[in-house]
Amino acid sequence: MFEAEKNGDVNIFIVKTTVNQEKSVAKSMALVAKKEHLDVRAVLAPEELKGYVFVETPDSTAIDDLIKAIPHAKTMLKSPAKFGEIEHFLKPKPISVGVTEGSIIEITSGPFKGEKAKVKRVGSGQHDEITVELFDAVVPIPITIRGDTVRVLKKEEE
Repeated sequence: MFEAEKNGDVNIFIVKTTVNQEKSVAKSMALVAKKEHLDVRAVLAPEELKGYVFVETPDSTAIDDLIKAIPHAKTMLKSPAKFGEIEHFLKPKPISVGVTEGSIIEITSGPFKGEKAKVKRVGSGQHDEITVELFDAVVPIPITIRGDTVRVLKKEEE
């Protein structure tokens, strides 16, 4: 829970940004706020929400100053968001969400980075591992990798 929410003075404002510039806007906001000694307590650019950044501050004038100083930061929505409205962005999600048996994936890190594979089994539980067979392997040997090291290219067609 945000510290300020316990005290009752939390305001989480939503800043509209240029799409695909959310991370750079968030980083710039944090740097400018620190440099200018603005009372910005947190900045969040959720991966799954395009075009928006959340900023925690007790005073919206700090955000007005940030928007003027940062390229790609456009406007602030009029009313602040409630913590409950953005709480789901803060909770970790199972890493292999969207990965199903039969999906075609690309491995994004590790010794097999860049390889394409077919998902043979999706593990359950806390380990979040998946078993895949590489397409370019001479002998199709199943390998088990972490679910956060893949990107789904094509889901299994039903």
